[in-house]
Amino acid sequence: MSTASRLPGIVTTDHVFHLPLDHAVPQGERIEVYAREVVAAGRESDDLPWLLFLQGGPGGKAARPLGRDGWLVRALDDFRVLLLDQRGTGRSTPATRQTLARRGGPQAQADYLASFRADSIVRDAELIRRLLLGEERRWSLLGQSFGGFCALTYLSLAPEGLREVFITGGLAGLRSSADDVYRSAYPRVAGKNEAHYARYPGDVAAVRRIAAHLADSPALLPDGALLTVEAFQALGMILGTGTGSHALHYLLEEAWVEGPGPELSDTFLAEAQAKLSFAQNPLYAALHESIYGQRSVDTAGTAWAAERVRKEFPGFDARAALDSGAPVLLTGEMIYPWMFETDPALRPLAETAQLLAERADWPDLYSPERLAANEVPVAAAVYHDDMYVDTADSLATARAVRGLQPWITNEWEHDGLRVSGGKVLDRLIGMTRGEV
Repeated sequence: MSTASRLPGIVTTDHVFHLPLDHAVPQGERIEVYAREVVAAGRESDDLPWLLFLQGGPGGKAARPLGRDGWLVRALDDFRVLLLDQRGTGRSTPATRQTLARRGGPQAQADYLASFRADSIVRDAELIRRLLLGEERRWSLLGQSFGGFCALTYLSLAPEGLREVFITGGLAGLRSSADDVYRSAYPRVAGKNEAHYARYPGDVAAVRRIAAHLADSPALLPDGALLTVEAFQALGMILGTGTGSHALHYLLEEAWVEGPGPELSDTFLAEAQAKLSFAQNPLYAALHESIYGQRSVDTAGTAWAAERVRKEFPGFDARAALDSGAPVLLTGEMIYPWMFETDPALRPLAETAQLLAERADWPDLYSPERLAANEVPVAAAVYHDDMYVDTADSLATARAVRGLQPWITNEWEHDGLRVSGGKVLDRLIGMTRGEV
């Protein structure tokens, strides 16, 4: 049963769908997939076109609106919006250390999680479209980051369900292996470090001091996670957002309790935990490298590509940097096997993650042939300085998708959709309609 709620400027309605776990076995096990419908207050009865929103991730639930804010300011002018909690996230049937333990051992868990990639998310969306709109009516799609990856999969598998597509920071390389992704990512992350240290020169010494302390004495975070020097480096994940450099600087400002024996402050440790813990999105860690796994490009599996490729970039070796006097570089959007040892939310999934890393039979997620013949209007924001998604890959994909219009900008970082107050979405809508 659907339930409606009123918030400032909007009316939301809950929807729960019972869908196949494995779409190849439609009569098999079912899972719940939750979605929240959002419409402008006063337009509940209007016959509006639908806009499906696919969140970034993987493993990220849809945003919880507090009213007509963010990109909804623009979207609700035209659309009835559906915020999808992708399978395994939010109010959909969850996939966490607690729920996965009920499925049996690591192999059973890995087999289960193999059904939580973009191809399954797209097939969920197609069933939901038919249930809500009917067989013939199409909807528009907005994909942010990993949601943009899913949009490319949607255009490959079921373009007949799409009216138009808007992608923000999510044009994946169609044939880029996991190794390719990280081989291009480490230099971009190094560039973000360089820009941060140029903005806040004092942070070079601040980061070195914390790294040296942790190299000798790893600290415990409030949840029991171990803050090693490598875990501390993972705070660099935030450097790819518009305010991430400033947030990192403020975090470093309150790192210490000074005294006879300096120690890291509770404030610093609590904030570090909030940024490093995977308790709220364990799927992100468990499935992250698998979003690049495709039979045609990763014939041996992804095999912890971020960890392997890191060895090609010795500048990210914190201990060597401490010995040489060089700045300690923080890392970015990388998942490492040691995270399944240090994070209590991931520790029970260590063997499962290893099996997923070894899996070598991931189906292809994109069809270059279908994308080359695409007839759905597509506009994509490509952030020139994006730390998370390689610009060269994005532009190659833009050329490979027939009719795709790219907008290349350095006005926004990867989170431009969220922070631009609807400006990014407004431009993409205008592009697909010939107004820009």
